[in-house]
Amino acid sequence: MPGIASGLYNSIFRRNVVFLSAVFAGAFTFEIGFDQTLNRFWDWNNQGRQWKDIRHKYVESDEE
Repeated sequence: MPGIASGLYNSIFRRNVVFLSAVFAGAFTFEIGFDQTLNRFWDWNNQGRQWKDIRHKYVESDEE
């Protein structure tokens, strides 16, 4: 365990620039993943009730 803590400190926490870069990259990655997961859940939960699912009923095509 001391080897892991020491390695983590020396690779990430020792320099402020690297630490902040890791925090921002982690937050950005988490935000993208969280947003995509919630969008998929929303689409699954509201399937058939969204505009993208019922658009064909109300929009006339140009061919007619």
